[in-house]
Amino acid sequence: MGEYCVVVADGVRARFFTLEAAQLPGMESGPNLVEKECLINPEGETPGHELWTGDKSGRSESSSGSPSHVYDDHRGRHMDEFMRRFASKVTGEAMRLAQEQKAKQLVLVSAKRMLGFLRESLVVPPKANIKVHELAKDLTQLSPQDLHNHLDNAGLIPKRKQPSAK
Repeated sequence: MGEYCVVVADGVRARFFTLEAAQLPGMESGPNLVEKECLINPEGETPGHELWTGDKSGRSESSSGSPSHVYDDHRGRHMDEFMRRFASKVTGEAMRLAQEQKAKQLVLVSAKRMLGFLRESLVVPPKANIKVHELAKDLTQLSPQDLHNHLDNAGLIPKRKQPSAK
């Protein structure tokens, strides 16, 4: 089919799908979402205690035994930068796949925060003639069939047709 490319992402993983016609239309329902690839963000998978050293509470004991504040290590900004870098990789791969498949529709599905990073880093060449649709939900854990049903219900991709009865 090649008309739709779907990207489902969170801060750790991005899954890339295309919408393809059933191989045996009289015997199978279709079109179907087919997972083409998956990207993993190694920085998103790393546990916090491995990314950051020192006390996790942001507080320490002074020599008198009373709590005192330690310096701000800007963890939020670092995590945003990790997500920005990953979003850039995701959108680059999404555009590569969409152009390779000659897709006319690119559907980005992600939690609101990550969707902002994806939107910020997405560059659609004017001649690509690709329309971008967004859904602010984390659906990375869904199976391709459940994802298809969810996106169909949201009006973002065509409904699956049941095989013709004989």
